[in-house]
Amino acid sequence: MLLSIVVLDSVGVGELPDAAAFGDQGAHTLNHTLAAAPEALPNLSRLGLGHIPTVQTSPDTVLDVPAEGAYGRLREVSPGKDTSTGHWEFMGVQLQHAFQVFPEGFPARIMDAFDAATGRGHLCNRPYSGTDVIRDFGPEHMATGCPIVYTSADSVFQIAGHEDVVPLDTLYAWCQVARDLLQGPDAVARVIARPFRGEFPFERANEHRRDFSLTPPPTVLDALKAAGCAVVGIGKIPDIYAHQGFTEEIHTDDNADGIAKTVARVRQAAQDGTHGLIYTNLVDFDSKFGHRRDPQGYSACVARFDAALPELLDALPEGGALLVISDHGNDPTWHGTDHTREYGLLLATRRGGARGVDLGERQTFADVGATAAEALGAAWTGPGESFWTRLA
Repeated sequence: MLLSIVVLDSVGVGELPDAAAFGDQGAHTLNHTLAAAPEALPNLSRLGLGHIPTVQTSPDTVLDVPAEGAYGRLREVSPGKDTSTGHWEFMGVQLQHAFQVFPEGFPARIMDAFDAATGRGHLCNRPYSGTDVIRDFGPEHMATGCPIVYTSADSVFQIAGHEDVVPLDTLYAWCQVARDLLQGPDAVARVIARPFRGEFPFERANEHRRDFSLTPPPTVLDALKAAGCAVVGIGKIPDIYAHQGFTEEIHTDDNADGIAKTVARVRQAAQDGTHGLIYTNLVDFDSKFGHRRDPQGYSACVARFDAALPELLDALPEGGALLVISDHGNDPTWHGTDHTREYGLLLATRRGGARGVDLGERQTFADVGATAAEALGAAWTGPGESFWTRLA
């Protein structure tokens, strides 16, 4: 049995009931994106996109056609709207408390220790947009060699360095220093290496980004690995789980590379008869277009995934299944540049399986992990209710 899970990072499908507490009442990433920049999504529509509550159908975007797959939406119960919170919950970790954030920047006790370990000072140390921070602090960084440290509304400690000034190995070592410092009451979900290159106004080298995550409690991934399943993480997936629970890791440069490598790995698994999970994150929706509030780019990015979907479906072996999900919103028409608290997308199909199945509103993202465990025969007693039998 082969299961492929693809996360469309930040493609949310409408405000969660508690969105007002996050300042996100009224946000709807998919609807607002397509309204601002219409793009046809025929293949996602055929899976059932137009049947998900609140998703608006249109002859030019989401078609009102019979669903050939299963569809629903995912409610996040963990407090947060960031990558780590959503992905951890997918695999059975429901947080009781939100990850630590530093809206005023990191305190002196952290930054003094960081500076002592790197042997340099630092620049910025406050919430900032990733593109704006290299524009505003890049020239000074080039002159001094001091790392640019910044955060956001998410639980992140981000370090930007020009590749000609700070070699990647050095940047990654600095991130590990920060990861070691940011534990206990100061723990952030992720320390992120943010290299950039070129001449002013500079360009982010996203293919060399690396995330240094907190280690999660045991997840469905660990259960799958313990059961002898292949667990293949593609893109930033292994980083999010601190590389725990995987039998294989595949780096990607961008969405196109991630899709191509997913298709290739699914085809290989189908040929080899691999029993296991191929778990992919496609981050461009979020990093390149959501945070930059670019609905045209975001919409085109969704359309490119839609166009690639038939090849991914064709790669599945008989009985194999694909889940297409999302971890939060990032409405590119919304105020600010942060994520939005939204339902997760849920589309599912099994080759030779049921069609037109309404999976309803799932009460936790953890239903994804519970489904993976049942599909692959792994023992899992944690949160989540499987919908695997409904795909048969």
